[in-house]
Amino acid sequence: MSQWDPTARLSYWAFHANRRPAYMRFAYLQLGSDAAAEEAVDAAFDSIMGEWLRMLHMDRLDAYAWTVLKHCLVDPRRRRHPWQQHPEPTDISAFEAALKEAHADQYEVLTDTIRFYSAVSRLAERQRDCVLLRYGLQCTPGEAAAVMGVDEATVRSYLGQAHRRLARLLSTSAVPPDPAVPPDPAVSPDSVAQPDSSSQPGSAESAGS
Repeated sequence: MSQWDPTARLSYWAFHANRRPAYMRFAYLQLGSDAAAEEAVDAAFDSIMGEWLRMLHMDRLDAYAWTVLKHCLVDPRRRRHPWQQHPEPTDISAFEAALKEAHADQYEVLTDTIRFYSAVSRLAERQRDCVLLRYGLQCTPGEAAAVMGVDEATVRSYLGQAHRRLARLLSTSAVPPDPAVPPDPAVSPDSVAQPDSSSQPGSAESAGS
């Protein structure tokens, strides 16, 4: 960094200050401890620093940085329990605590947090990220879009898909639509409320897609 020009240094530290709080909160939801979250986020920013001069020429700088963070979140989870398929109690507690902070959260009607977390974990990766940012961290769709480096319309679309998927996974009509997400005319209320016995856990989407 000592070889960078002042503008590049200032832009990096501005990005660091702007994104680190959201990255830390998201990492904590994923990893369940401050130490693990800080380790992952520090690793992400180390990688971002190494690529910063190249990133300054990217059209989707935020999207690339988000991809770097997601890769850094995977490694600590694998080191902790490579065989583990379900979230640890600490992970669930972290998500439950975040939900309790959102007093007006639409998902408060779902009292079984463990069951809800399990359903969220079966969403496609981008849908899951949007749900965690929107409901776990109380981001607006616009704020979530900025963190992920995508358009706000893309976040609204992923949230709409996630609502329908969760309704099927939870086999309940108690999941109300997010007022920030426009209704999908192609999906009737009856089809959303009915369980889909053919639903299987979807494969995770590429973080870079």
